Amino acid sequence: MKIGYYPGCSLHGTARELDESLRAVAAPLDLELTEVEDWSCCGASSAHAAGHELAVALPARNLALAAEQGHDQVLAPCAACYNRLAQARLAVERDADLRAALPDLLGRPFSNSVAARNLVDILHERRNLLRERVTRPLTGLKVACYYGCLLVRPSARLGFDDAEEPVSMEQVIQSLGATPIAWNRRLDCCGGAFSVARTGSVIRLSRAVLEDARLAGAEVLAVACPMCHSNLDFRQQALLRRGEKTLPVLYLTELVGLALGLPAERLGLLRHFVDPRPLLAKLSAAPEVH
Repeated sequence: MKIGYYPGCSLHGTARELDESLRAVAAPLDLELTEVEDWSCCGASSAHAAGHELAVALPARNLALAAEQGHDQVLAPCAACYNRLAQARLAVERDADLRAALPDLLGRPFSNSVAARNLVDILHERRNLLRERVTRPLTGLKVACYYGCLLVRPSARLGFDDAEEPVSMEQVIQSLGATPIAWNRRLDCCGGAFSVARTGSVIRLSRAVLEDARLAGAEVLAVACPMCHSNLDFRQQALLRRGEKTLPVLYLTELVGLALGLPAERLGLLRHFVDPRPLLAKLSAAPEVH
């Protein structure tokens, strides 16, 4: 399967491990990623506050580039980028004036022909293949799947999974041999957009998410968004200083890579703030399947 790849700013910066782990698992899952040339920021964190036209034009430029380079779909692994790309497509579809203005704004044709896909959607679609290619099943590992607030909402605009009771991430986890747990805060916001401006609020929100997962028996939290990962992993330093327990936070692609038998170094696992090595040691003790 060939697909355009839109890494966005995070995957070339603070979320390099998501980029590395995605590229590492792509080939075993028969995914051919082609990075969109000359891509630019989609404005996910702030453009919509500056103006509706700007918030649409920034992601539309990247979709236009993908179309020019022969793609009919593009994967945006960051949930915030995916959300903006998908919402821009819908805005153009519904607004004839905006649709007419975009070619002049972008300086290039815009056909709105490229579908935006997210990471969980792609992995869920390939879960049967994934199950076949697992060599080191994550048997017994209890995983809290965290969707956050951008992956499945607003449902009327994204149309991905059920906005109230999503199941796709849990089904991917099951295909790895692990056990998704039931917990309450998998759709709650962790405060990602206020990470700098209102740090106290972010720590409070992140702590509530982590505590709920831990009390439900999770050994690891699985995420598919760089902003969520940054909050939930990095902010645990504050909790550690208070003597509270930590919980490893891994990208879904990192768990996929471990189940495929890929080494931790290729998945960027040793770059996280919460040390995942005790968890990795437990997993490495499990027998491989050949």
